[in-house]
Amino acid sequence: MPDLDVSIHGHVALLEIQRPPNNFFDEELINDLADSFEALDTDNSVRVLVLAAAGKHFCAGANFASPARDPDKRRPAPAEDAGNPLYEAAVRLFACRKPVVGAIQGAAIGGGFGLAVMPDFRVVCPEARFAANFVKLGFHPGFGLTYTLPKLIGGQKAARMFMTGERIDGETAFQWGLADRLTSADRLRDEAFALAQEIAENAPLAVQSVRATLRAGVADAVKVQTDHENREQNRLRRTNDHREGVKAVAERRPGNFTGT
Repeated sequence: MPDLDVSIHGHVALLEIQRPPNNFFDEELINDLADSFEALDTDNSVRVLVLAAAGKHFCAGANFASPARDPDKRRPAPAEDAGNPLYEAAVRLFACRKPVVGAIQGAAIGGGFGLAVMPDFRVVCPEARFAANFVKLGFHPGFGLTYTLPKLIGGQKAARMFMTGERIDGETAFQWGLADRLTSADRLRDEAFALAQEIAENAPLAVQSVRATLRAGVADAVKVQTDHENREQNRLRRTNDHREGVKAVAERRPGNFTGT
């Protein structure tokens, strides 16, 4: 796993994404994370996971400036009912049994936002940035965000983020309940570990039991929701607006959308 480092610190496992500075994600990275989560689930010495990323940003989503994302050069859009291996891997993350603390710095955008929302808890710094910018791509939200985000910040604020593509900072995320602790950028990793240690010092079977109660059905619900999100994404992928949105984001300009 060249882009993912896993290290054990007492009862806490650190999983660090290593694709700096932007830590763009793809199917391979999410599968590597899911494989690691599942392996750590079987390690009785590990009680809590910390998900972090090296570099400036936690995860700036997919790389829409890459030639592979050029809508004029990509393969034809899949059928609406075609599956998505990326989302199958994402569901595996939600199925893990042990608590996860996310350490979020810089950008968590699009699918990277979905990855940042997956942990049980988030520690952020004021410089963190969260955005569900899918509508700016002429696209439907994914990674289960339409299920997970409303549960964290409420349906109204989630709708606002989804329909405007608005970006919020770490302080706003903390005020809205998206983040559990707010700290300085230089203290981010330490604070994430401190929260993980607070959890890890308790009886592990009891912690996992409580977590299972609180998150009962979450992985199944995310599977249903990502299936729906994927169908909508496959449908919208065929539109002129999506082609324009990808170009506009790559060129860092507003999209010129036509509703076609």
